[in-house]
Amino acid sequence: MSLNSLEDLYVEQLKDLYSAETQLVKALPKMAKAASTPELKTAFTQHLDQTEQHVQRLEQIFNKLGKGANGKKCKAMEGLIEEGKEVIDEKGQSDVVDAALIGAAQKVEHYEIAGYGTVRTFAQRLGYVDAVKLLQQTLDEEHAANTNLTKIAEPGVNEQAEKQQ
Repeated sequence: MSLNSLEDLYVEQLKDLYSAETQLVKALPKMAKAASTPELKTAFTQHLDQTEQHVQRLEQIFNKLGKGANGKKCKAMEGLIEEGKEVIDEKGQSDVVDAALIGAAQKVEHYEIAGYGTVRTFAQRLGYVDAVKLLQQTLDEEHAANTNLTKIAEPGVNEQAEKQQ
């Protein structure tokens, strides 16, 4: 695809997010299974439900644009998920592994926050009012997921991990 307009860039970035979210739908159940802290398991499971909604919202946006959602692989998310797999495969004390899972998940959330903030701004510039609302809703949920992970980590999981010397 050529990037000749803000619209081209917007669609390209939406495709990147769509790929990221569909990859995440596959990764979150594995992260939930690997977590030992009940709150962390719940956070991953709840975010899976939200992530499935994020995919649906992106599909709504693509349908309204009359464009397909596929055609791009988000290499950044692929790398972040690979880092998460490495954590899952690590052996160690459960609280330390949970702290590592939280760190990996927060990297994902920060990536998504940046991506959704960008496309929401593009949608505003392009006058896509409905898309702005959908993208803002997802952006708010990504912020909330990140905040929730921090609440699970501090002082809980991180404090317990610190005791494992």
